[in-house]
Amino acid sequence: MATEFNKTTMKITFIIPPVINKERPAERTAGCTTVVYPMVNIYELTVAAILENAGYSICYQDFISKNQSSADLKNFLRKDQSEVYVFWSVNLSIKNDITVSEWIQRYAPNANIIYLGPAPTFYTKEFLQNPKQIVVRGEPELTVLELCQHIATAKSYQDLKGISFLEDGKIKKNPPRELLKDLDSLPFPARHLVDKHFFSNPKLKRSPYTAMVTSRNCPFHCIYCVPSSLTFARELEHRAKNGKKPCISQRTPENVVQEIELLASEGYKAIGFMDDNFITTEKRLMPIADALQKNGFVWGCQARADAINENIARMLGESGCQYVDLGVESFNDEILQYIKKNLTRAQIIDAIRLLKKYKVPVKLNILIGTSPLETKKTIKDTLNTAIQLDADQVMINIVAPFPGTEFYDLAKQNQWIVSGEYTPTDVQHHSILSYPNLTNKEMENLLFWYNIRFFLRPRFIISQLRKFSSFSEFWRAAKALKNKLSYF
Repeated sequence: MATEFNKTTMKITFIIPPVINKERPAERTAGCTTVVYPMVNIYELTVAAILENAGYSICYQDFISKNQSSADLKNFLRKDQSEVYVFWSVNLSIKNDITVSEWIQRYAPNANIIYLGPAPTFYTKEFLQNPKQIVVRGEPELTVLELCQHIATAKSYQDLKGISFLEDGKIKKNPPRELLKDLDSLPFPARHLVDKHFFSNPKLKRSPYTAMVTSRNCPFHCIYCVPSSLTFARELEHRAKNGKKPCISQRTPENVVQEIELLASEGYKAIGFMDDNFITTEKRLMPIADALQKNGFVWGCQARADAINENIARMLGESGCQYVDLGVESFNDEILQYIKKNLTRAQIIDAIRLLKKYKVPVKLNILIGTSPLETKKTIKDTLNTAIQLDADQVMINIVAPFPGTEFYDLAKQNQWIVSGEYTPTDVQHHSILSYPNLTNKEMENLLFWYNIRFFLRPRFIISQLRKFSSFSEFWRAAKALKNKLSYF
């Protein structure tokens, strides 16, 4: 009979493996690029916190942050005694994670392997090669806890909601789990498992830095959108059953303030909010901004241009906000309408004006190729406009037709995908799309040269140098810029 001893001594290892194919490591929080600068996977650390609170022995092995090799991983596996290994997988990490899973099964054939994230949620078959592998689809927290409880007590997990596994050689996909109704019930992420001095954000230029998330999903319907890796997994699972996006879920401001005050007591100085859409109402933002200002944080967030009004811009400026990521995509109204952005060029420009008025640095996220209406001329107009508006930062990517999005269906139907099918690609460097009037190579060349033009401007370099408080912060930002400008 299973005992409490078995449960509380079960060791669970979260593993971020080294890259074994000499490519860049996948960035696992946003989930659609390779690493530009190191980002803490706050979603995975929340799952770890739940398991730790339940009494399990938790190990967090990040081979990327420690710059460790495949040999280091194999040495670890030879000595390790974990009963469960957990991967947070995204599209760009699929092959790497599956290969490392094979190594785990070689060294620990009786261990269970649990896969979380958008890649196993969608590409379930690829991750299930033997009965010891289990996919947790969508929102993972409660499913992982329940699954580990069953593993620890040798109880069958075959009826658990939200999982897929092999049964008699065939994939069994159990019904989805209901979405979490109360995000406040989740523990704060187990940040003590990682080195807080390793992670950085060149837009904030202060450390120690960490990430926070206060909500899940957004209510808008952009056709191409792949939100953060957590919310995309959540969306993929919900769409599969309901045919539509899930509702937005939010933590209460009081709960968010508690975490901010905890981070201040732990010595953190900078916070990047990972919410798909951080700014919703003035009422919700006010107590959060007050807590950030009171505790002396520099911080940044992602927001829609139409969320920025005079009061919100003032609030951001007064509370230490050092960047707002605006999802611009294009300054062409026809393209914005086609991609269902529900924004206009005028609204975007007005938001930039308001943020600059209150000295809030603006980062513009521009997405090349979101529409067959796109041409070299429209792309150049958008990128030139970003420079003319004197944006503090830009992030230029090329759209990818991620399976599970409306844009993927359009790309398949119209044969815009070069190879005929989606393949994981780093959207900061490469395109797998070609339109009749705009090829993938043309998009890649425009991406590269406008990155060069923007980031190597004397005005940009001088403005950024003034913001560094130490050489180490400058060096981290320089490495991030090098990664961004690498063209291969």
